[in-house]
This record gives sequence, C-alpha cells and structure tokens, in this order.
Amino acid sequence: MFANSVKHNPFLWGDKLKRIGLISDTHGHYEPKIEKYFSSCDEIWHAGDIGSLEVTDKLKKIAPVRAVYGNIDNHQVRTEFPGSLRFYCEQVDVCITHIGGRPYAYPKEIREYLKQRPPGLFICGHSHILQVQMDKRLNMLFVNPGAAGVYGIHKVLTIIRFTIDGSRIKDLEVIELRSRSGQVDTGYAEQF
Repeated sequence: MFANSVKHNPFLWGDKLKRIGLISDTHGHYEPKIEKYFSSCDEIWHAGDIGSLEVTDKLKKIAPVRAVYGNIDNHQVRTEFPGSLRFYCEQVDVCITHIGGRPYAYPKEIREYLKQRPPGLFICGHSHILQVQMDKRLNMLFVNPGAAGVYGIHKVLTIIRFTIDGSRIKDLEVIELRSRSGQVDTGYAEQF
C-alpha cells in the first residue's frame, strides 16, 4: 500500500537534524510567501492534491520534494508521484497519503494498515482541515497541514514547519499564509 522511497540505515545516512516544510491541497496554486517559510527547510513534503507539476517544480527550487498525488491530480502528477509513501526520516517512521481520515476515524483500509504497523508520524491532506493530534491508541503523531490553495472549504491558507531530530519531532509551527480571499495577510505562526 505505501511505497518505500528511502530505507533507513543510520550507517549509510547518518542521523542529524532535519527541518521539514509540510504542505497539502494546493490545487495548482503556488503562494509566493511559501519561499519565506520553507527556505530554511531541508525537505518539503506535499500531501496531495498538488493540482499542477508547476507547484512542485517551484517547491523543488527551494528544497528537495517528497509528494503523493491526491484525488484531483491528473496523470502527469500521478506519473511523477506515488499515491502514498512510507519512509524513514532520521529515526522517525513516516507515512504520507492524501486521504487518511483523522485520528480514531481512519478509512477502513488505512485503519487496518496502521494497526498492523503504526508509524511514528502519519501525514495526510484532503479535508482542508488543519489538525495536529497524537493518536494515543497507535502512539503516532497525526498531521494534516490544512490547505495552501485557493479552492475548498478552508478560509485561511496554512502550511506547517517542523524539525526531526533523531527520533524526536519538535519545533512544530503552524503558519497561516493569508486568508483565502487575499484581503488579510495574517503572517500568523504558532509554535508547539
């Protein structure tokens, strides 16, 4: 179900601090302010509904990109990116898919997969609802970065930035880029 992009081997890769930029549901929209917040990142992860390869091409100019396709993505996006990823970033087991539900209410196929082999970090998009929550039953951190595009139910474009330090996920920041109407530039960031 989840494609393995990189296997963790501490002797090959070494363990060090990694700064991650997380984004989802761009629907073909690229917000220029992303560069300001992701320029310090080692990698950018996109949780689907990319909308256009132009978005990931621009993100790749900032940092290497790992991405999955979403339900609105065309054959070009689906050719470049898988539907799901499972990999290690430092010592953290990461799963990314587009439609992943929410803690305690995962779709059946995902729920069974997660129960068999829970990751440390489960990332999805799709709902356009920003959510960061510990799933205590599976002992994993659930993260949905909301949406950074201008299509959908959300009122504010959001992204997330965090650090992986060995086996720890820390310095998680929720960043509000702007309101969807563009009239209010929030510049809001909250650190957890």
